[in-house]
Amino acid sequence: MEGSWIAIIPFIVVIVTAIKTKQVFPGLTLGLIVGAYFVEPSLIGGIEQAAQYIVDSLTDINNLKIIIFLYMFSGLVGIMKASGGIKGFVALTSEKINTKREAILLTWASTLGTFSAPSFRIVTVAPIMKALLQKINMTRKELAFMIETSTQPVIVLIPIATAFVGYMVSVIEMGLQNQGIEADPYSMFIRSIPFNFFAISMIVIGTLFVIFRHPKEIDQDERDPERIKDEDNSSADDIEAKPWNLIIPVSLVIILTLFLTWWDGNQQGYGFFQAFIEADVLQAMVVALFITLLITVIMQIIQKKSLKNTIHEFIEAGNNLMSVILLLAVVWGLSSVTEDLGFSTFVTNNVDWVPAMLIPPVMFLIGSFVSYFIGSSWGTWGILMPLGVSLAQAADASFPLVIGAVFASGSFGSIASPLSDNNNTIAGLLNINAMQYARYKLVPALIALAISTVLYGVMTFIL
Repeated sequence: MEGSWIAIIPFIVVIVTAIKTKQVFPGLTLGLIVGAYFVEPSLIGGIEQAAQYIVDSLTDINNLKIIIFLYMFSGLVGIMKASGGIKGFVALTSEKINTKREAILLTWASTLGTFSAPSFRIVTVAPIMKALLQKINMTRKELAFMIETSTQPVIVLIPIATAFVGYMVSVIEMGLQNQGIEADPYSMFIRSIPFNFFAISMIVIGTLFVIFRHPKEIDQDERDPERIKDEDNSSADDIEAKPWNLIIPVSLVIILTLFLTWWDGNQQGYGFFQAFIEADVLQAMVVALFITLLITVIMQIIQKKSLKNTIHEFIEAGNNLMSVILLLAVVWGLSSVTEDLGFSTFVTNNVDWVPAMLIPPVMFLIGSFVSYFIGSSWGTWGILMPLGVSLAQAADASFPLVIGAVFASGSFGSIASPLSDNNNTIAGLLNINAMQYARYKLVPALIALAISTVLYGVMTFIL
């Protein structure tokens, strides 16, 4: 469908409805239905089309891998809770983790093994850190933002062994090929990393925001230890503390993910470092988790735990994440309907006014606008990277600078948008309102956006 202003109506419906209801799901559902009726404008056709978008989103192979991973890891966390793994780990760390700053250091230290993908990092770290909330002076929003600050902004800066590298290199390659430019896309990606100003700014600003924000500005009921305890039974008195029931499974899934990532690339005939770049990281994550889950169940049997109870804990904990999975299915469906309405065409058809000297900052701002509305960094990169490369060539601008600006704009939406997968996954895991949490993050995200815009403007004249 040819792009027109109609393509942005579903997003407007989503934002307005979400603000009115203070819930993301009603807005997403209504936006999806409105968009579906534009695609299929008949009494029943619109509803049928909306349902089809959801079905298609749930049967997409990569989306399905994400769903399986989220469900299985949530189930694994349930087993670790019931077997005393989380309680034991909290007992080990509670002697050293007594303040917010120490919790921040622990969160950042955990990035060393959990940088493969945002979903991997969030579901690994959030349940463990949540159990420490009863000891430290920190709210769930602060904890969520602290984890997010060390997730997407960090992962986009890592040039190897992440779920992002292959895709980021591929969109650069697509943009270069469209313009007939002979250049190595991976080298171009490496050169663009220092120019991802939003990710770098967000790491600094997000960390300072969590450390120094005044407690009076936070909802006081979030600090209620009884409320937290009611939501999280990981430290129940009748559970024996067994830290190895957490340490072994988490270590296994991290080590196996790294190994299977290399193995997948190696089997395709690539060298050591190139193997990490070309591998299907998402597939490696799912397989590593499946192996870890089997070993964890065997561990429970060896410890004479009831197999029936272990399976029950797995299913119960996995089912707790179904609301998040349903939300993601609607988000993915909304992304599909707006693409069918020509959203990307609408964007590319309305940027011919950009002055050559302002291409990097304007591309960053346009991309941030797009990513905020669609909630997807990957979608933003796919839409704007060919356009960015085209404009950079026409204006003789710095390719690494423009590419860095496009990647930075996608990261803005991942952090700030209430439609972001990361926003809704971590809100679901920590039992916080997704819309309120998105508003909580908006101020530091806008500060990082302003700083980044200025830096792109400055660098345009320097390079």
